Amino acid sequence: MNQTQLILIIILIITLGCNDANDIPIVKDISFEEIAKSALYGNGEEGISQSNMVIQNENDWKSLMTKMDSYNNATENFNKKNVDFDSYTIIAVFLEIKMYGHEVGINKVTEKENHLYISTIEKQSMATVICQPYSIIEIPKTELPIIFE
Repeated sequence: MNQTQLILIIILIITLGCNDANDIPIVKDISFEEIAKSALYGNGEEGISQSNMVIQNENDWKSLMTKMDSYNNATENFNKKNVDFDSYTIIAVFLEIKMYGHEVGINKVTEKENHLYISTIEKQSMATVICQPYSIIEIPKTELPIIFE
């Protein structure tokens, strides 16, 4: 084996043995602001079913707040009610009506492979109360598809 063949074999091994950086998905944490995390106590009177919502405009946001306030003043303790929809998107997660105390929270938002992933966590308490837990956050404006985990 001459020196040229040896160099070609080494280059081939190095080239084939290296992973392409494009094969590894880039995961980026997205910052968010919590607007509210609580529960509705109207036993479904608010008319909000179990759902994951992406709100991109003022009309949909006001409509949701009106529904939430239809039984109790649920939005009274929101950290923010006025949203600049040119800069932000609202994400809202509502669980089904629970017979025992529950809580839901959005704990992480990540961007990976041209999608946004919304991660939630649920906790149950021993309180005997009929409620519908929800969590609402504000994220930077996006048009990416959103996947709830």
